Amino acid sequence: MGYEFQVTVDSARPHDQAKWWAQTLGWRVEPSDEDFIRGVVAAGHAREEDTEIYDGVLVWRVGAAIGDPDHPDRPRVLFQLVPESKSVKNRLHLDVRVGEDKQAVADALVARGATVLHRGEQGPFWWITMADPEGNEFCVS
Repeated sequence: MGYEFQVTVDSARPHDQAKWWAQTLGWRVEPSDEDFIRGVVAAGHAREEDTEIYDGVLVWRVGAAIGDPDHPDRPRVLFQLVPESKSVKNRLHLDVRVGEDKQAVADALVARGATVLHRGEQGPFWWITMADPEGNEFCVS
């Protein structure tokens, strides 16, 4: 039997990244369970400084996850807080498969903070390599 997995992305601002990627993919940020968080803190298993208010909601400071609401069995993406910034090219990246509207999607992503890195093609296939607001590479294909 195979294993399940999630994709985890190191991030300086995980909640911002989760929100950005949820909009990019048409997914949703997993909702926070504020009562659970308060209970964990009250029981002494976490500290107030492990939490923050994001968009008016109590969340865990260390991360945020997104998922496809129409396909909850698909892997989720977790953005986790790390102290260091990105310094080298990704060894793994996401391909966002959008069909024929690649340029229009890329233009919309640039308007939301992405950067075009380069364009590639192989035979009849072409793609646009981009970076998200924190510099993580991905392709629009």
